[in-house]
Amino acid sequence: MDAPLKHSRSWRLGVLFSQTGATAGVERTQLQATLLAIDEINAKGGVLDHPLEPIIYDPASNPKQFKMLAERLLNNDKVRLIFGCYMSSTRKAVLPVVEAHNALLFYPTLYEGFEYSRNCIYTGAAPNQNSVQLARYLFEHYGNRFLLVGSNYVYPYESNRVMTDLVRQAGGKIVNEMYVPLAAREENFARVIKEIGKTAPDVIFSTVVGQSTAALYRAYRAAGFDPVRNPIASLTTSEAEVADMSAEVAEGHITAAPFFETLGTAAARSFTAAYKTRYGEASPVPAAAEAAYFQVHLAAAAIARAGSADPDRVLQELAEIEVAAPQGRVRIDRENNHAYLWPRVARLDARGKFQIVWNPGVRVRPDPYSVVQSLGDWSSDGVGAPTIAPSVG
Repeated sequence: MDAPLKHSRSWRLGVLFSQTGATAGVERTQLQATLLAIDEINAKGGVLDHPLEPIIYDPASNPKQFKMLAERLLNNDKVRLIFGCYMSSTRKAVLPVVEAHNALLFYPTLYEGFEYSRNCIYTGAAPNQNSVQLARYLFEHYGNRFLLVGSNYVYPYESNRVMTDLVRQAGGKIVNEMYVPLAAREENFARVIKEIGKTAPDVIFSTVVGQSTAALYRAYRAAGFDPVRNPIASLTTSEAEVADMSAEVAEGHITAAPFFETLGTAAARSFTAAYKTRYGEASPVPAAAEAAYFQVHLAAAAIARAGSADPDRVLQELAEIEVAAPQGRVRIDRENNHAYLWPRVARLDARGKFQIVWNPGVRVRPDPYSVVQSLGDWSSDGVGAPTIAPSVG
């Protein structure tokens, strides 16, 4: 067996999630889920009798900081595997550094697709694992006239491009496409609210991220719009962002994701309970945290099979592994390094909790380049849905 590291008796893992800055709310859940998985693995003896050791830095939601800290992890701390990044701008800042060192980045966040790196494992949803399902649900229940609003950076532009293609495929119309600053406040949404009133879209599709999300939803509520008729639908509004809103502001709006903390499978309930036991009952558990959690278990299994943290050997073993994630069984596609995932659509209830309104019940093969971009063909691999755990009490 290769030693975990020279002069070390642990497997050192780099961890880059923001604890401060615009996207700290959701990234903090990813950090916490990563540490939960590490502790679970270490409690069972670690990997090949050696513990996992996280080396943690706070990049403060800043792409330049992400890049600098990735260089520190690889050059000074001598790690080979990095777990981190939320915004696509931060992933794009880190990837050249990781590629130059032939290291491996595990990226647990939904993103815009149209990317492949041999040195990145993508465990969040690609567009064919969330955008397509969300669009289909919205067309069937609300209509096909969409207003797009997003934060001003790469993911919203690219995600809106995908949604625009889907809307046009359904014979629909984009009534407007608008962007706000990354750290937008409620006043930054005044022209968006005015445009909603003017154009009366069936759906507001939001790619607003981080702290600005709650400001949009509050502005929408204050303007008197009705989410029962014209909801905000978003891939970037998770339990972490909802935690910054009142239940009244959140109610009725819609999200698509592979995981929600209300998911009733036995594995999901066990994960959510363990997370809340450790971090508090009020702690949100979004899909981004679930991906951060299961990717550590994937990596640990690959290290165990390889007997090494060498990225080439870990990458080779990852394609042979399937793990029971909270959302269902997941694995990595050897052709594109993305995960097979389980899409679901949920609506926020009167308590501000996501309730699943459509569960297709299939595991979807990742198609990051949208080779098949059809509302009816998601490249399911035929694996059935996990069993829902019975209620207790």
